[in-house]
Amino acid sequence: MRPALAVIAITLTIAACKMGNDQINAREMLVVREIQTINTAQAQYMSQFGKFAASLTELGSPASGRPGPSAADLIPGSLASGDKDGYTFTLAPTPSGYTLNVNPKVYDSTGRRTFYSDQNMIIHQNASGEPAKASSSQLR
Repeated sequence: MRPALAVIAITLTIAACKMGNDQINAREMLVVREIQTINTAQAQYMSQFGKFAASLTELGSPASGRPGPSAADLIPGSLASGDKDGYTFTLAPTPSGYTLNVNPKVYDSTGRRTFYSDQNMIIHQNASGEPAKASSSQLR
């Protein structure tokens, strides 16, 4: 009877690991969509204001009043906060546009990949704990 319990325990452990992997994979796919949303919002912001937004706040909703350059209402507030889906989103201005770094809050728990994008709208990824950069492999 004891060997049967050991087999059940091992089976449950394997199932739990697989479920954890599936959750991380799903979360990473959500994050990729959020990166695409930010890149699209940056293109809209450029079209409206003649420059790229320097922060996620500038792409988010205004606290009051109408949208404008300081809060263009192009992304949801949850994304403009920079903390979503177990990842931290960091947008920074550059002389030629912007960089977007997206890293798991807890590597190997909330995510196993880091992401990078910029005004070229190409998403790069890194499967180590190091932040992705423009030279990292392209997401396909």
